[in-house]
Amino acid sequence: MTKSKQLFKAVQRKNLLKLDLQHFGTTLFELKQNMATIGQQLQKVEGELAQKAIDTTASMEDIQVLQKSKQDLQMRFDVIKQQHDQMEAEQKAKFSAKQGISGIEDPKQKVISAKAALIRSTIRQTALSTDVFQALGDNDTTGGNKFLPKTVSNDILVEPLVKNQLRELSTFTQITNLEIPKLAFTLSDDDFILDTETAKELAATGDVVTFGRHKFKVFASISETVINGSDANLVSYVENALQSGVAAKEKKVAFATAPKAGEEHMSFYSSGIAEKTYVLDADETIKAKNLYKGIKNAIADLHEDYRENATIAMTFKDYSDIIEVLANGNATLYSAPPEQVLGKPVQFIDAAVNPVVGDFSYSHYNYDLDSLYDRDKDVKTGMEQFVVTAWMDHQIKLKSAFRVVKGEVPTP
Repeated sequence: MTKSKQLFKAVQRKNLLKLDLQHFGTTLFELKQNMATIGQQLQKVEGELAQKAIDTTASMEDIQVLQKSKQDLQMRFDVIKQQHDQMEAEQKAKFSAKQGISGIEDPKQKVISAKAALIRSTIRQTALSTDVFQALGDNDTTGGNKFLPKTVSNDILVEPLVKNQLRELSTFTQITNLEIPKLAFTLSDDDFILDTETAKELAATGDVVTFGRHKFKVFASISETVINGSDANLVSYVENALQSGVAAKEKKVAFATAPKAGEEHMSFYSSGIAEKTYVLDADETIKAKNLYKGIKNAIADLHEDYRENATIAMTFKDYSDIIEVLANGNATLYSAPPEQVLGKPVQFIDAAVNPVVGDFSYSHYNYDLDSLYDRDKDVKTGMEQFVVTAWMDHQIKLKSAFRVVKGEVPTP
């Protein structure tokens, strides 16, 4: 047989193999079945060939036929096995990819899984994959700085145990080294500020607010059961704890009657805001009536620029006392909205021991620098602590935009 004929037959045999493979099918399961079938045939031919080889009566033509049949079957087996191994490797790679965060298609679920990975890696002190950083939108090396902004925003899975009602009134940002003007606009004529208190304040303190960095920590206690539970439960539990801690800190500094050293400027009660005093009569039954007058006077005392957007922050107890006296047995007033009674929207905050009246858009919280994550363990209880360290400042941009209604009981 010439070389050209041999080459022709080889090409022909290869084409036949392709046709046979198409006939066998292309799924991994079908390839496995085909490998098993051809493997059994190959084993059978190999057995027959071994028998013919030791049979002295067998002709060489018979042996050559079996040898050729073995070669064909071996070639078929090798081709199918190559396709099988390649398809199996591809499926394993796809399966492995789907096991990670990058394999999650739902964007919300991907973020939840990324947060859960961040919490678990912090507690177990293991490395984080780049998939986690990408899912959290974090490209730096600290490992998840986008996590705390979620606790600062309204995007939460469950409602926190503690709320900061000022979230609905104050301004919240997260900008490093933040400096902002106290007024949104200026005019070439310095006399454009009609409120004399604002003009005096700007002259005394300048027209720019510079935010500082005041460190605080929030601890979320986590049991081993929660850590090993579902991603959704772990993230909602930790976010709930962090949000509650952050909200409590925000309220504490804003309404502190005895603030920490260096934090006096954060409190409405110690930052030099003008006070409107109401006098408590010796007869405690008219306490609410006097408080009511004090709040009304404070609203009227605000300049119109601030009065328009003013809100009252006060305790529910003080409001109830006002209603009890004003209603005087009339049940209608109890069902009236607080805004109808006092003339301005009301936010009930137990920490507001003295009512604060003003435009709370001039109350500004800023979170500075990157958040740090750490872990601790309470050896007594066995609870793990997921710890977030953050830097925050609360600035009252214009004190003249607020009034504190404060009462004094006359001495007998």
